[in-house]
Amino acid sequence: MKIDWSPLKTELSIWRRSGLRLPFWWRDDDAAQETAALRKLQRLSTETGVSVYVAVIPQRAKPSLASYMAKYPNLIPVVHGWQHKNHNPAGQKKSEFGEARDGVARDLEAAMTTSREMFGDRLLPMFVPPWNNFSDVHLPLLAEFGYTSLSTITPRTARMAAPGVVQVNTHIDPIFWRDGGGLVPPAKIVAQITGLLNDRRLGPADTEEPLGLLTHHLTHDRAIWAFTAACLEVLIEGGAEPVDLSRYEGALP
Repeated sequence: MKIDWSPLKTELSIWRRSGLRLPFWWRDDDAAQETAALRKLQRLSTETGVSVYVAVIPQRAKPSLASYMAKYPNLIPVVHGWQHKNHNPAGQKKSEFGEARDGVARDLEAAMTTSREMFGDRLLPMFVPPWNNFSDVHLPLLAEFGYTSLSTITPRTARMAAPGVVQVNTHIDPIFWRDGGGLVPPAKIVAQITGLLNDRRLGPADTEEPLGLLTHHLTHDRAIWAFTAACLEVLIEGGAEPVDLSRYEGALP
């Protein structure tokens, strides 16, 4: 697969010449057990030197997952909902934590308790809602149950999602969900990333929020794996800096 990275490389070169800093991070969703795909994710993380924040579904997670991830400091667990179950009515965007449902506080507490029991101090207390969808009415509950950050998708509009909860989103998703899976046309993704960086450089976007790559290891085909590896390589060679969010504690960027 041949990809024309030149628009992004040109933008990154402008960043370097301008002395601008580009922090970035990598989140991967839907982990519940050790699989061949998760092992491949770990190898790619090791090869590139970029830690991956693995969003684990607490209610579905197997004890062996914690044992596997404990071997690799580059696999950092975060909380991915509770059951990854849609509670929204038909016709609405899927959400486990939509506005019109009962039991949200119970599930948020159970997710944190279970995740802490599995991962202990290795857990980054970040909440990643399934389908990147979380109703604003529930935001005040996050800090109550020990979450210090919330991660969805698209550039954040404010640093704080709620008191005590920092928003740290993802921005790049290479999977063509609307077309049933597979890789989004690479030229389209390259243009999207270039546009995101251009917006940051020229001022409209938040320059402190780490640029986030979002992947889903269980649904990757060969093209998505190849694109992910190449994207990480281009970003690093272009001067982007992987951010260790676990070091920030309550002062996330």
